[in-house]
Amino acid sequence: MKKPQVYHIPYKFRRVENLHILLWLIKDACWALNLKYPALVMIVPTLLVAVLITYQTRKITGEFLHNLAIDFWITANCTWMIGEFFSWDANLVGPYGLREFSLVPFGIGLLILGYYYLVYMHKPGLEEQVQEQTEKLIREEEAKARN
Repeated sequence: MKKPQVYHIPYKFRRVENLHILLWLIKDACWALNLKYPALVMIVPTLLVAVLITYQTRKITGEFLHNLAIDFWITANCTWMIGEFFSWDANLVGPYGLREFSLVPFGIGLLILGYYYLVYMHKPGLEEQVQEQTEKLIREEEAKARN
């Protein structure tokens, strides 16, 4: 009988991810409430924590690619928000505004995930590779915690 796969993530990574959710919600709530300057300030911690999460998961390819796509998603989201706040969402350059330019990072994120789901996921031995990458990362994090 095959051993069931269990997903593990180091606790400190999960705490950072939960913080990221809070920051992202604050940023988007400020946007929805039209609180321009608090929303603009929240771009920095939201994006920095997203990049930190991506860095933390760099040794687990599937997680890394998803988090990289999220980095581009947040970049697109912030670009769109700035365009709305400063009326740059239309006619900034000809018929295009920041809303249209936000399609570039959205598109990059979609390309990353397209690669993951259409190419990477179909690699032979992927489950074993992911399990190995995850176990190695957990051992490294446990060793750091002991020191």
